[in-house]
Amino acid sequence: MEFDREQDMLRAASMYYLQDLKMEVIARHLGTSRSTVSRMLKQARASGLVEINLRPSSTRAPGLGRSVAAAFGIDSYVVPVPDSASHLERLTQVSMTAARLLSSWFDSDMVMGVAWGTTLASVSRFLVPKPTRGAAVVQLNGAANMRTSGVEYASDLISSFGTAFGAAVHHFSVPAFFDYPDTKAAMWRERSVRRVLDMQERADIAVFSVGAVAGAVPSHVYSAGYLDDADIEVLRDEGVVGDVCTVFLRADGSWQDIAVNTRATGPDPHQLEHVPRRLCVVAGDNKVAPLLAALRAGVVTDLVVDEITAGLLLEQVEQARPHRSRTRA
Repeated sequence: MEFDREQDMLRAASMYYLQDLKMEVIARHLGTSRSTVSRMLKQARASGLVEINLRPSSTRAPGLGRSVAAAFGIDSYVVPVPDSASHLERLTQVSMTAARLLSSWFDSDMVMGVAWGTTLASVSRFLVPKPTRGAAVVQLNGAANMRTSGVEYASDLISSFGTAFGAAVHHFSVPAFFDYPDTKAAMWRERSVRRVLDMQERADIAVFSVGAVAGAVPSHVYSAGYLDDADIEVLRDEGVVGDVCTVFLRADGSWQDIAVNTRATGPDPHQLEHVPRRLCVVAGDNKVAPLLAALRAGVVTDLVVDEITAGLLLEQVEQARPHRSRTRA
């Protein structure tokens, strides 16, 4: 009973503080009264589950969140940060928010798919332990590469999610990219690999970030030996701006005819669309172009993004719109 009360308190606090829902709506969702929800929120603050920080009234986060949600038809959580915030500070803030959301969403008998990367490694450090029963965490993309195995890095990351939720962990012991599409096709017929792919297809939640080809802070897949010079040249020629789960995207969200994707081991946008909730976690100026590509590809249902990145995203959307004529017919 104590565990159930704590879970209801966590859900109520998440819906009130992160999703901006009214107490009456939360009460209906939890099957309780408004006064009970009010008590839960007070207990959440008293216990330290909720920490309230005052920020300058000039923050644009709420308005940006509504604009992003309206522009792309998703649930958007824009995290307030000062204009002077460093990349690490922005990453930390979005990671904390994403970790809290995952704790409120993920529960017993659910499957969570996790794509490895720098951002998800940061999210893993802020996960709040939450015991579950019959739950599983599955790795979404392979990790081995031609310089190092890459497996230990991804394994530790995925295991940290499993540990936080007391969930069974399913590692994906294949390369991030095969050398030949035929090799991938053959491996996909192996029963040991098929078992992990089947678990991926059962995912209730997928959590990932976007990889950026360019920028001061290169994404892990571009800086840790996963691609050779010839691959990078092909990506440039194809107009690739980034990736989701190591599947590469152009600025318009297209991906089907990019040759490297036939060797990639992560789920493509069409496969991701079968996951009911798809959380994308993003921070950083260089992530704007790949984030917009991911949104155009339709792979995101929920977005956690810092205030600065959200503002740059909307500026890029506005610039992409056809300019209206200043003269009247």
